[in-house]
Formats: sequence, C-alpha cells, structure tokens
Amino acid sequence: MAIYGIGAFFTEDVSGRFISANLVGVGWARDDAPELHQYMRSLKVGDIVYIKAFPPNVNQVIVKAIGIVVDDILLDESSTDNLVSCGRRVRWVSTEQFSIPKPTERNNVRQNTMYEEFHPEIQQHIINRIVAA
Repeated sequence: MAIYGIGAFFTEDVSGRFISANLVGVGWARDDAPELHQYMRSLKVGDIVYIKAFPPNVNQVIVKAIGIVVDDILLDESSTDNLVSCGRRVRWVSTEQFSIPKPTERNNVRQNTMYEEFHPEIQQHIINRIVAA
C-alpha cells in the first residue's frame, strides 16, 4: 500500500466531480503526459489517494478527500463522461476538507499533478483521518 497526492485542478477545480463520480484521474491526453498515464496505471488496489491542493504562498497542503483504489480497471474518457483521460475508481473514506501545515522539506513535490507521498507527517495526517472515518 502506498499513499498518493493527486491534484484536481484542470481549467477549474474538479474535486467535487471526482468525489461524486468515485474516481481520480488526469485530464491530460496520453500524448501530452505519458508519464502521468503510466503513473495512474501503476496504482494498486488498496492504495490510498488524496485529492490535494497546494496554492502558492499559502504554506498549507489542502486535503479535499481521501480514498482507496478499489479495482485494477483503468478508466478513460468514455467511462467517465470525459472527466479524465486516464483514471481509477476510488471509495472515498473521508470527504471532509482539512489543511496540513507545509512540512519542512528540501524538495517540494506539492505542486506536481501526482506524487507518491513519502513525508511522514503528511502520511500520519492521512492515516489518522482514515482511522477516524
């Protein structure tokens, strides 16, 4: 099991649509972002995902929802009403938005579209919310 932060801002914030559709994904076409499509394919059943935002100059990681990948089916435009070009089904265990102070770290990946979460403080906040749910 791994924990992944995934952004949901395309031309607008689509996190509410992710939550209501029980999925996460990327909006970029495969030719434009092959690495993100491969990343989405690499998720495993049971992996934890959280919808995140990290606005400039805020110094807070905003967590909008936490979920668990439920199957190994890769979603596309036809299975998501054109919401994502590549995605995965998720069971949301928490949809309560909260913020985590930006941890002290040298290499900040927080503004990336998707990343595996390795920072122990962020991991602990995410796991605590799952346990409390």
